Amino acid sequence: MRKKLILLFLTAYSLTAIAQDDRFLITGKVLDSVKTVANAHIINLKNNLGTFSSDNGNFQIYVTLGDTLSISSVQHITKNISVNQQIITDKKIIIKLKLNTYVLDEFDLRRNELLGRLGIDIKDVPVDKRDSILKANLDFSKVDIENGNYKTDAVDRAKPPIVNTMQGAMPMAGSGVGVGIPFKDSERLWALRRELERKKQFPYEIMSELGEKFFFVDLKIPVDKYYHFLEYCNPLGIEELHRKNKTLEIIKILKEESVEYLQIIKKE
Repeated sequence: MRKKLILLFLTAYSLTAIAQDDRFLITGKVLDSVKTVANAHIINLKNNLGTFSSDNGNFQIYVTLGDTLSISSVQHITKNISVNQQIITDKKIIIKLKLNTYVLDEFDLRRNELLGRLGIDIKDVPVDKRDSILKANLDFSKVDIENGNYKTDAVDRAKPPIVNTMQGAMPMAGSGVGVGIPFKDSERLWALRRELERKKQFPYEIMSELGEKFFFVDLKIPVDKYYHFLEYCNPLGIEELHRKNKTLEIIKILKEESVEYLQIIKKE
């Protein structure tokens, strides 16, 4: 009888442990009223693990019954969804976010009760006021015509001098104005833009190549610390290794550094 009770207790304990660790992989899609939502954050608030939606709005995440998923995105209102039995049974979920509308204070651009249409507004201006404006602008009584210098090139002399501030500028034929293209500076500028764009895309590319499970399950990096962790590892040259397609070396660095990184953020 005692052996039966022990066996029954172990069986119940095993079933309870299995139920507690029973995770389900579900797929989902994030939409709004216009289109699919890319790069939305989907976080399981129970275990602080999460993922991102793809360019098509699709994502996958592990859940258990009773978990709460928080879905957030720029320009959208954050939405929380409780994982019920229907979601687990269907193994899929459609999430619709509402656009976050920003309302500006109302102000009136109209002045003098004008409508902004010349044909209508000119009729509303008093005749005497129009005449006074014309007289003020066409009054040449104080101009000394006899002693004035009114050669044809007077207009040209009144123009401000054109200063070419571009070193090595080449004049354009037929333009009459020197216009230069700083090829060396433009080349450096485009190189800088390409480098910034590559740095911007690196977190998305490495996530796509190694997978969300590698970062959030295997390395146990919190989803909200993903970018911070990459910056933490960046001094070891992971971006340069990625550009050289040395994926195995990147994985080795990320695994080694994740241990110390988790200890640091735990102390914080």
